[in-house]
Amino acid sequence: MSTQIKQQDSAILRVHQVSKAFPGVQALTDVDFAVRQGEIHGLVGKNGAGKSTLVRVIMGIYAPDSGMLEIGGREHHALTSQDALRAGIAYVPQHIAMMAPLTVAENILAGDMPKGPLGLISWSKVYSEAEERLARLGLELDVRQRVEGLSVAEQTMLAIAKALFGQARLIILDEPTASLPRADIDRLFGFIRTLQNAGSSFVYISHHLEEVFEICDRVTIMRDGRVVGTFDVADIDMPALTHHIVGADISEYERTSALTEEPVLKVESLTRRGHFEDITFSIRKGEIVGLSGLQGCGADTLVKSLYGLERWGLGEVYVDGKYYVARSPRHALDQGLAYLPQDRTRWGMVGVRPVRENVTYTILDQLTQTILNLVDRRSESAQVGEYIDKLEIVTPGQEQMTRLLSGGNQQKVVFAKLAATRPSVLLLHEPTMGVDVRAKQDIYRIIDELSRQGVAILIVSSEVRELIGVCDRILVMYEGRIIQEYKQGQPETTPENILLTIEGGQRGTH
Repeated sequence: MSTQIKQQDSAILRVHQVSKAFPGVQALTDVDFAVRQGEIHGLVGKNGAGKSTLVRVIMGIYAPDSGMLEIGGREHHALTSQDALRAGIAYVPQHIAMMAPLTVAENILAGDMPKGPLGLISWSKVYSEAEERLARLGLELDVRQRVEGLSVAEQTMLAIAKALFGQARLIILDEPTASLPRADIDRLFGFIRTLQNAGSSFVYISHHLEEVFEICDRVTIMRDGRVVGTFDVADIDMPALTHHIVGADISEYERTSALTEEPVLKVESLTRRGHFEDITFSIRKGEIVGLSGLQGCGADTLVKSLYGLERWGLGEVYVDGKYYVARSPRHALDQGLAYLPQDRTRWGMVGVRPVRENVTYTILDQLTQTILNLVDRRSESAQVGEYIDKLEIVTPGQEQMTRLLSGGNQQKVVFAKLAATRPSVLLLHEPTMGVDVRAKQDIYRIIDELSRQGVAILIVSSEVRELIGVCDRILVMYEGRIIQEYKQGQPETTPENILLTIEGGQRGTH
């Protein structure tokens, strides 16, 4: 049922007193939420706060148990996905779902390809029409290029453009900058602002709270399935925002260094043509070292090479004083080096398997009884329980399917899996990506605890402010080389100086 409401209402979307429950979980309770015409509206909250459920209600994937939605001046007590699309609402997920092997033009015009007199596709018209559409939005892309060759930022902009070509008036962006370097973030934000000035509206979901202040006009904060407040961004600051998100003040993370002079990881003159060159550094026992740089600087390939996922070419590596060569990840683990990948859902865990199995599958040989060749379930359960308690993993039990946990708790499960191998060296690639502010604090403390146990830790991250808080030293890579080292506590170790080095390759004056 739908009825016309007042025309003078400037909101393109209103959510009124919406509640939604699942077995054993009250996901939303009396949620009120509104997006005005032509605004960029932030939606923030911890993992599990209810953001995803609210979006699924708006997109017609879930029907609310109570309440209603007003879209474009009409009331809806239940939507289908087609209703939402027809109403002009589009969703752009964090992991863009495009037809990657096809061209930009084919993705734009899929299902409506121009044809010639004989009923065959007119490729000249396909390319010219795609170029014309993109030009109207001020978006410069090669329409003949395959989508798989575009950067993540370009794919996101293309997904937004495609939604607008489908007559979307409100676009929901879910973590659009999660894996973007600063230059691509600036380009994406410029595109979003251009569309906003033309009348488009956006819901902007992100765990990067500083971006809320940079791009959003208003922000709605959710906690435990409820809206705790909606504010003009100009009227709220970072401490107040984090307080509303977690329900308490977040104390600043403080590094409790436990350094020794004993080198655990030594990398000498590693060179792989086209990826990195003359990489030399060491990490001491209990030391945390950060590694940062622009996308493509070589840091990603370097850590994968150290873990045996890729070759490293020339050079030598030593772990605990022993010559180290990793022919495979299993070989790396056997020599005391563990790796947390950037994409935990694809490479760090088996989401459809229980927490217990994800924690112990790297150490099953240690839990197997030699006589019967069976896993000692009592010992396994005890170890998993210990890590659940120690890392404060929130789960109904050890048999809970891992993908059903929040993002922060999934990341803790991956940490537990790595800690169970008792590594000498731990490589962490974007360890706080996609987790909320409270989970980030928990992960910092886990990293700190591992370092105090003597583990040498290398963190590859684009989050410069986080690296300053957690690391003893920060190395900057630029075009395949380590060009600068910043040490904790020195006056030149500031976000501004480090970003200048990262983005411009400037070494500074040390």
